[in-house]
Amino acid sequence: MPEGPEIRRVADRLAQALAGRRAERVRFGLPRLRSYERELSGAVVESVEARGKALLTRFDCGFALYTHNQLYGRWYVCAPQRPPSTGRSLRVAIETEARWALLYSASEIEVLDATAVDAHPFLARLGPDLLDPATTPARIRRRARDPRFAGRALGGLLLDQEFLAGVGNYLRTEILFFAGLRPERRPRDLDDEELARLSRAARTVTLRSYRTGGTTEELARARRARSAGEPRRLWRHAAFNRAGQPCRRCGTRIRKREVAGRRLYLCTRCQPR
Repeated sequence: MPEGPEIRRVADRLAQALAGRRAERVRFGLPRLRSYERELSGAVVESVEARGKALLTRFDCGFALYTHNQLYGRWYVCAPQRPPSTGRSLRVAIETEARWALLYSASEIEVLDATAVDAHPFLARLGPDLLDPATTPARIRRRARDPRFAGRALGGLLLDQEFLAGVGNYLRTEILFFAGLRPERRPRDLDDEELARLSRAARTVTLRSYRTGGTTEELARARRARSAGEPRRLWRHAAFNRAGQPCRRCGTRIRKREVAGRRLYLCTRCQPR
């Protein structure tokens, strides 16, 4: 499933294509949403924003389109009358004079009025978005100390969108690696320095992935690994998806574990506690 950085890049691409432009026509592939086609067709797209792993496309008629890609959803931006050749099912089409934005295969799609946005079950429970400039390390530290989260193991907590929005499986592994922490540790058991490392890593790793198109490894190390012939699936991350490979910092073999029902990778030397 795409994580916060991937969805934020999709939002950027859609905003570039749609924001400030009139949607000459809006179409829905799901019958339950077709009654909104007349309401949205002719409206101006005001903005496209990421909320964790979800997107909100706002129209000047007062409605917002909520979409969550889940595993299979995918947005395409194309020239008018030039849709992609794909066997996927079209779910949403937003057609402007200059560009079309087409969503395929997603099923979690809703049209919300202004009052329903903040009350939406997924959006209402989201924690701070790690790509929001307001989500500083200090704010993350305070949240980790909150009694709602302080007693939970980090391996499960980091996947909880109510704690921090946008983190998924690869970011969880990479945040813990760069913080030097094991997934069984709990925020309430961390000393000030450990909590500071966790908070900095959560922000830094997520921002690096957004800026680079998915690389979480420190860029100098990633460049050296790429130059040495490593495939992208190995050089882009420090630990994720690198089971059996040597840690680039200490040479210890990266291990794979299952934590909270999903795969996690760690270096037992670089993550001693």
